[in-house]
Amino acid sequence: MAFGRPNAAAARKKKARRAAEASRLRVPKVHVDEIDYKDVALLQRLTSAQGKLFSRKRTGLSAEAQRKASLALKRARFMALMPYVT
Repeated sequence: MAFGRPNAAAARKKKARRAAEASRLRVPKVHVDEIDYKDVALLQRLTSAQGKLFSRKRTGLSAEAQRKASLALKRARFMALMPYVT
């Protein structure tokens, strides 16, 4: 059956690819200089409902930007701009 049902393995790959794209956050490109502990709106987009910082895979940040976001989040928590846990 050359033209019957599509290959099951190809269908699984396509479904997995769609799921991976959907799980990514749609965070606009952020320059490293723009990440600051006072920018609570940006930090809230980078954190989950529990207050955890999303991974680089989900946010699309570079390694340098992820480190800076982590430090900014810690500072914002210390200054009581962001909660430690919700």
